[in-house]
Amino acid sequence: MASAGADSPAGGGAQLFVIDPIERLNPAKDSSVALMQAAERAGRPVWVCTTAALMARQPSAGAAPGAGGHGAWVRARPVRTQPWHALGAAELLPLEAFAHVWMRKDPPVDEAYLYATHLLELAERRGVRVINRPAALRAWNEKLSSLRWSHLMAPTLVASRVEELAAFAAEHGEVVLKPLGGRAGQGVVFAAAGTPGLGALLELVTAQQSLPVMVQAFLPGVSAGDKRILLVDGEPLGAVNRVPSGDEFRSNLAVGGQPQATGLSEAERAICAELAPALRAEGLFFVGIDVIDGRLSEINVTSPTGIREVERLGGIPLADQAIARLPVA
Repeated sequence: MASAGADSPAGGGAQLFVIDPIERLNPAKDSSVALMQAAERAGRPVWVCTTAALMARQPSAGAAPGAGGHGAWVRARPVRTQPWHALGAAELLPLEAFAHVWMRKDPPVDEAYLYATHLLELAERRGVRVINRPAALRAWNEKLSSLRWSHLMAPTLVASRVEELAAFAAEHGEVVLKPLGGRAGQGVVFAAAGTPGLGALLELVTAQQSLPVMVQAFLPGVSAGDKRILLVDGEPLGAVNRVPSGDEFRSNLAVGGQPQATGLSEAERAICAELAPALRAEGLFFVGIDVIDGRLSEINVTSPTGIREVERLGGIPLADQAIARLPVA
C-alpha cells in the first residue's frame, strides 16, 4: 500500500487535490477549500494541481527493482491554506508520494476529465487511495446512476426520441427536462404537456434526437426545498436545504437557491442506508445526494458541494469529520 512517509518530498500524510485553477476557488463557499483547510488542521501537508499536470512516465533513475513500467506522476505545488492561500514551488512527484489523491475537478466530464481518471487509475493500481475512485467517476453519471434505485425516484424516462418524451409529458402533465451532462442546474427546463412548441423544445434538448435526456415528473414539493445530503464513506454527516428564489423552480445555489439549515427525516436516512453499500463497494468516499420531497433526484460524485453551508448553518465540522474518516493509506 502506498504511503507518504516522512522522507517523502510531499511529507507524511500528504493530500493532493486535483482541482480547477486555484485562483478560481472561493474560500468562503468552496467545498474543496474546506477539505484542504481541514487537512491542514489535521497536520496533513496539502498539495494542488490541475488535470493538465498529471502524466504517465517511467520510474526515475535509482528506483527500486521491479518498479518498471509507466507510473502516474504529477507536477504539483504545496499550498498553505490558512489564510487563503500561499503556493510553493512546483515539484515533479510520483503519485505514490501522497497518502490520498482527491479528484475534485468540476464537471464537465469531458475528454480531459476522462483521461485524467485513467492516469489516476495507474496510481490506484500501485496502492494510491484516490477519492473518489476513478472507475466510479467514469461509471456513475450523476443523473443516470440514480436509476439503480428507480423505486426511490419520481417517475422518470431517459430517451432521445421526441415521441417518447412527449408521451411522458402528456402522461404526467408537468415535467422537468435534464441534460445528462449538466451541473449546478444548468440546462434544466420545466415544461408542461400543453407548452406551445414542446416538440421543438424536445428537439433542441436532444440535439435533434441524437442525445438522450432525462425527463421526470415535476414534484411541486420542490418549492419547499431540494435537500443536499453529504455522505462520507456511506454515512450521512450533514445536509442543507436549498429553496428556489422568486419564480425560479431550480433550487441550486449556483442559480440563486437559498440555503437553509435542516436535518434528515427517517425516509431520507433510509435512502442513505440503501445507497451506502454500493457507494462503499465502488470507492465513492465523498458523495452528495439530492432529495426532493422524499424522492432521490441525483447522486453527485465528481466534486460534491455543500460543506460550507452545512458547517455554517448546522454547526457541523463536516470537512474535519471527512478528513478524520479517510481510509488508511
